[in-house]
Amino acid sequence: MLLNDHLSSVELRPLGYQFPVARGDEYDDNWLVIGGSVTTAEGSWSFTDPSLLVHEARQLSAWLRAAAAGTVEPKGPEDDGWLSPDTWFVEPNLAVSLAGRDDAGTVVRVHFSLEALPPWERGEDGADVYQYFVGLRVDAAALLRAADEWDRALAAFPAR
Repeated sequence: MLLNDHLSSVELRPLGYQFPVARGDEYDDNWLVIGGSVTTAEGSWSFTDPSLLVHEARQLSAWLRAAAAGTVEPKGPEDDGWLSPDTWFVEPNLAVSLAGRDDAGTVVRVHFSLEALPPWERGEDGADVYQYFVGLRVDAAALLRAADEWDRALAAFPAR
């Protein structure tokens, strides 16, 4: 799945199950390794990490479709400055939120934490969970394309 605008791009792909052989454990059997490639004005980085459960990965395309339909409300920082994502997952590597919507399009935030952070944000002085994000201005058609791409890629990884 690719989301991009004239400043940044975020590409996410399910690469495989963390454990190729199912063991009969609801969680371990369904962890997906996600590969990501990100480019921003600050720099580029990539990551590969078990980041989403199969059912969580499906929530991501549902959120993209809802954002395209205009049913996700924009969310700003809380009073203390903390920015909570709309959709987050058990492993807090990835999350998404909607920054805003206007006639020019929708601004989607893709949040990166822990192993998915860029190298310059890792460590004790780095970004806290969900506080580093890439904002992308996209239109509804781009959100739907990304959701379709994501769903096609996930078809190879049913819940086990």
